[in-house]
Amino acid sequence: MKKPIIVSVIMALIMLLAWDSFAPAQQKQVESGDAEFYNNRGADYLEKGQYDQAISDFDKAIDINPKYVEAYSNRGSAYMNKGQYDQAIYDHTKALEINPKFAGAYYNRGLAYGNKGQHDQAISDFNKALEINPRHAEAYNGRGMAYAKKRGYDQAISDYTKALEINPKYAKAYYDRGSEYAMKGKYDEAIFDFNKAIEVNPKYAEAYGFRGIIYMGKGQYDQAISDYTKALEINPKDVMTYSNRGRTYMAKGQYDQAISDYTKALEINPNLALAYYNRGRTYYFKKDKEYDKSWNDIKKAQDLGYKVPPEFLDDLRKASGRQN
Repeated sequence: MKKPIIVSVIMALIMLLAWDSFAPAQQKQVESGDAEFYNNRGADYLEKGQYDQAISDFDKAIDINPKYVEAYSNRGSAYMNKGQYDQAIYDHTKALEINPKFAGAYYNRGLAYGNKGQHDQAISDFNKALEINPRHAEAYNGRGMAYAKKRGYDQAISDYTKALEINPKYAKAYYDRGSEYAMKGKYDEAIFDFNKAIEVNPKYAEAYGFRGIIYMGKGQYDQAISDYTKALEINPKDVMTYSNRGRTYMAKGQYDQAISDYTKALEINPNLALAYYNRGRTYYFKKDKEYDKSWNDIKKAQDLGYKVPPEFLDDLRKASGRQN
């Protein structure tokens, strides 16, 4: 597979993953009286993903103690997990007004800015976190992600490497650095980092999936299928991994397996135009030439806004004897 194709797949994966993989830092430091109880219970809700209950408890902690720094920061993290980035930024800013030396609040606000696409502001906050705590591995990693979004791949790799010097067991930093190596076409280095991420966290589905993309691009289809399969064992709802495994089966000429994977992807996301297009192409290439099914899928892809290459449409028209 030519480099532009593998890079396009990599870009799509990175866009999907982006900032969502970051876990906001949580604070459970001790205050006094009932405020501490509500903050700590809210932190427990936050860890369990029960964000509304967490916010309710942090509200109560702040009502009791309006200067409770950690409650503001924790509530900001809960809002960020809900995708309410402006509220998250407000709370982390409030925490910093109370304690300007709170590295965790700068870090968490940086994550919120990153999720909003405000990467310069994110970098500024990560810088401040690192001024306060030069051993803040997550801040280096967050800044690396912000640089990557600005296409500063070398700066990103440098920051991921620094994070790993501080914490050699930081699986996400290996994954993120591997992603940037892949973007630069350094596929062996990328595979090394994905290997390390999986070594640290054997349940790292995204690392298996991305390593599979690299193997697919290198023409090592069996290794790619093995990695996609492992990723799907960990996360059976990963639409793009079904789609990528389908592409790999198609490259091997295993059309029935490819169709099965595209169908599974469409069961999870019925609006995935690319899966309709690829399944339509697979029907076209099958030995028994299922042109009607191919046309059905191509039309669905077009209805969803996918621009089907004119060359393929011409080939399908000639082979099927149909115009549409």
